[in-house]
Amino acid sequence: MPIKIQSDLPVREILERENIFVMDENRAMHQDIRPIQILILNLMPLKEETELQLLRSLSNTPLQVDVTFMTVESHESKNTSMSHLNKFYQTFPELKENRYDGMIITGAPVEQMEFEEVDYWKELEEILDWTEDHVTSTIFLCWAAQAAMYHFYGLKKRLLDQKMFGLFWHKVLNRKIPLVRGFDDEFLAPHSRHTEVSMEDIRRCSALTVLAESPEAGLFLAMAEDGRKIFVMGHPEYDRITLDGEYKRDLSRNLPIEIPKNYYREDNPEIKPLLMWRAHANNLYSNWLNYYVYQTTPFDLYGTPKIND
Repeated sequence: MPIKIQSDLPVREILERENIFVMDENRAMHQDIRPIQILILNLMPLKEETELQLLRSLSNTPLQVDVTFMTVESHESKNTSMSHLNKFYQTFPELKENRYDGMIITGAPVEQMEFEEVDYWKELEEILDWTEDHVTSTIFLCWAAQAAMYHFYGLKKRLLDQKMFGLFWHKVLNRKIPLVRGFDDEFLAPHSRHTEVSMEDIRRCSALTVLAESPEAGLFLAMAEDGRKIFVMGHPEYDRITLDGEYKRDLSRNLPIEIPKNYYREDNPEIKPLLMWRAHANNLYSNWLNYYVYQTTPFDLYGTPKIND
């Protein structure tokens, strides 16, 4: 699948080395099709790393995807240069009149704070409400999944005794739902978080359908409103060395951290970790783009009634 991004986005060179078909604006203008419009609200501190991970994840269907990156106005990024943000990102006021086929809202390293203590919480609430009639389907990742469950359904998160960190086995439920089509009965996926929403609360919420869970890590995947809202409690977009980088970062800061589970062979951080979740991650994003975005979205995003009408 060709991904349409700005021609000078720094991660483009990496994507091209990985044989991912990247299309710039000039070539896309000559394609006689309407690309799928995907908006990514990137709340992660290392934005270029997350850009690369998500663009990889969106690159495995025959659809043409036009990606727009958004950042919040009410928070000053300390880990990404302002020149990068100014050049490749837009803010909510600049985009709020637009409509999008799909949207991804990433996690953020603020999970140990109460939602209302996060400096961009009010802005995020406005964005969450805006998705209701401006986006066909939205994926909420990790902290964003917890935030969306709290905002839309009043489900509270709780602090874990120990960080949920590593690769965990998950069982697929509701196999006939297209979002998990092609999944194995059980699969590995990364988690990296200090909080969770309890499975008891999730099951009591009639709006939510659980699609994959772990006896150890809890929820991995749920959906609501026939796929208009998709909640992913883990990090399927992580690359091979993301957990390794987080582990060694926390060790260097003398933070309490255990070796990520099921990640290093022989639990030895000196051995290169195996990549054991990429196929299911690609399947998840491909199913989302196909069944919940492409098959659902109107051809003319602006010439049709509001999505919730």
